[in-house]
Amino acid sequence: MSAIEAFQADWPAPARVRTLITTRAGGVSAAPYASLNLGDHVGDDPLCVAANRARLAERLPAPPLWLKQTHGTTVADADLDHESAPDADGVVARRAGRVCAIMTADCLPLLLCDRSGSIVAGAHAGWRGLCEGVIEATVAAMERPTGEIMVWLGPAIGPDAFEVGAEVRAAFVERDPACAVAFTAIGADKYLADIYRLARLRLAALGIEAVWGGDSCTVIERNRFFSYRRDGRTGRMASLIWLAD
Repeated sequence: MSAIEAFQADWPAPARVRTLITTRAGGVSAAPYASLNLGDHVGDDPLCVAANRARLAERLPAPPLWLKQTHGTTVADADLDHESAPDADGVVARRAGRVCAIMTADCLPLLLCDRSGSIVAGAHAGWRGLCEGVIEATVAAMERPTGEIMVWLGPAIGPDAFEVGAEVRAAFVERDPACAVAFTAIGADKYLADIYRLARLRLAALGIEAVWGGDSCTVIERNRFFSYRRDGRTGRMASLIWLAD
C-alpha cells in the first residue's frame, strides 16, 4: 500500500494550527481519476473514493467535514455534528480535532487562522464564489479582527492558464474597479485572470495583509494536481486545516 502524497502549508501559523494538502498521488482510483481522488461527485468508483478517504483519515485526528460545494457564500460550522455534507463553500472550527476540508481541481482553496490559534477556517473560491463574496463571508464567520487573521492560498489554476471571457472581468470590475489589474487582455474579449491576485485584493480590502502561498498552477503541474480545466473528467484534491489539542 503506497502512502498518500501530501504537503503542509508553508506559513508561520501558530503551532496548534495543522494543515494538510493532498496531491493526486498515492490513492487507488484508476484513470481519469488517478489516483488519490477524494471527490464522491465526479463519477469515480465509490469504493475507490472511500478507500482514498480512509487513507487520508490515517493522517488526520478525525474524519473531515466534507462539504457539498455550490460556488456560493454559505459557511458551515465544523464544531457541529452534521448528518450529511452541508451545502457550503466556507467552513470554520474552534474545537480541537475538528477538520475543515475544501476540495478543488482548479478553484482556489484558502486556509485561514487567527494569530492566537483559537480558530481555523477554509474557503472554496471558484471565480463565482470569489466574486460573490465567499472570502468575506468566511472571514465574517471567524468573528475575529481582520488584522489578526492569517491566510494561505492553496493550489489553483495559475495566471498563465486561466482564460476567461469579458463577462467574468466585468463581474469583478463592477464590484471593485481595482480588480482590473488582475486581468490581461489576450484578444477577442478574452482575458487571462489571476485568481491569486483577485483573492489578495479582496483580502487587502478587508484589512488582511498576512497572506502566503499562491505560487502553484494546477493546470501546468499535471503530474501533481488534478485540473478540471485541463482534463474535464478528473478527481479532486483536498486542503485541510484543524486545531491540535
